[in-house]
Amino acid sequence: MGKAGQALKQVLEEYGISQYSLSVAMDVERNNVHRWVNEKRDPTAETVVEIVRALKILNPEAAKAFTDAYLGDEV
Repeated sequence: MGKAGQALKQVLEEYGISQYSLSVAMDVERNNVHRWVNEKRDPTAETVVEIVRALKILNPEAAKAFTDAYLGDEV
């Protein structure tokens, strides 16, 4: 699947953020986060924005790391 799931998995592990914590911050079911992290489903563009917003609340550095990992040099 996609790069977003790989980037999200890396960031959650690196910053010690649980899938559950992210799901609560996003107000989504934890199984959605699980699907993204395990690349069973790609998040939509709108969802990627929500992931960044939630990560900013949980750990601003994690949000930047996710953006950098996902978008790389495109930004």
